[in-house]
Amino acid sequence: MAGEDTGSGFEFALGDEEWRARLSPESYAILRRHRTERAGTSPLNHEKRPGRFLCAGCGNALFDAGTKYESGSGWPSFWQPLEGAVGTRIDRTLWMTRTEVHCRRCGGHLGHVFEDGPRPTGLRYCMNGLALDFQPEEP
Repeated sequence: MAGEDTGSGFEFALGDEEWRARLSPESYAILRRHRTERAGTSPLNHEKRPGRFLCAGCGNALFDAGTKYESGSGWPSFWQPLEGAVGTRIDRTLWMTRTEVHCRRCGGHLGHVFEDGPRPTGLRYCMNGLALDFQPEEP
């Protein structure tokens, strides 16, 4: 059942078939299988309106649009997540060590965080656009 913890350790947990039914094949590959979309392909790269970026898997609010910036990386980038919205873990795939970012609520893979971002944090949360939904601010 949605929202029931099925042993994943996350507040929002679904079985694999439920995730496949809920997500597009591309979003499933990113959120549940830690894949990456091609750089420059996300329409969210060009999103400039006030609002919030949510986890495409569970709807958890992740980033305020005011923290989004153009990093030149080809993926939506932010200098800070909302408080308590994401978790991190070490990712040693691809013969390197990086810090993977996941949704705190469902564990969905979002992207990676790097220490080459702007002030005030100096961080670049480089996120897969297919792992996110955008919710514009209400007028």
